[in-house]
Amino acid sequence: MSFQPILPIGGYAGWSLLSRTKAAQTAAFNARPDMVNETEYFRDNIGAIDTAEQLVDDRRLLRVALSAFGLSEDIDAKAFIKRILEDGSISADALANKLTDRRYQAFARAFGFGDLGVPNTKREGTVAQMIRQFEARSFESSVGEIDESFRLALNLERGLSDIVDDNSSEAAKWFQIMGDPPMRAVFERALSLPKSFASLDIDQQLGVFEERTKQVFGITELADFAAEDQREKLIQRFLLMDQLQQSAVMSASQIAVTLLAH
Repeated sequence: MSFQPILPIGGYAGWSLLSRTKAAQTAAFNARPDMVNETEYFRDNIGAIDTAEQLVDDRRLLRVALSAFGLSEDIDAKAFIKRILEDGSISADALANKLTDRRYQAFARAFGFGDLGVPNTKREGTVAQMIRQFEARSFESSVGEIDESFRLALNLERGLSDIVDDNSSEAAKWFQIMGDPPMRAVFERALSLPKSFASLDIDQQLGVFEERTKQVFGITELADFAAEDQREKLIQRFLLMDQLQQSAVMSASQIAVTLLAH
């Protein structure tokens, strides 16, 4: 039987258990035959890929490539993905640069079909990094099948440091977070922002994110989240607010059932 993540309890207590056992669970997950087959196929064949068209025509390679960037749901959108890859990430007119979701920009940049003379499929270090990302996100997805809030927390734990350590401006860092749906979801829940918040002007959203982060966590710079204890406070707050919201939904459902019964 293939290994599945062990998550006996939810909430922050469950997260603490997952954190303590994550290394062992990840290693066991990556040793599954299906994971080994996919990573070996990618490693053995991606070097022969010279164009975006070749990549989208090989479904196994494309699945690993998309999954590495959290875009596996686009596996059947071949024309769209081909355009993303061929446009690259350098030109202001590139499709990836026009999309709110910044994962597409990272995807296009990583492969370099539209930017470089030689695509990154020929670079051993880049291929190795893609495989690591594929393994990490695949484990997160498997965790998410049991508890979606843990998947979002794992994604934040893995990806937030790359953003806050970036040399870009504070606003640019926030825009990266706002353009990453899973990461944005953690901040919105942790900061108790309503669903209608997303309809505000983008600059207004930025102001609210900054102000609420200062109020809730007492920090004015995202760089503070580079510290493990600050990231853990963010995750703890997210999981607490998520549980409160789930409890409220369950209570409302119970009331509705009671009313219908009478």
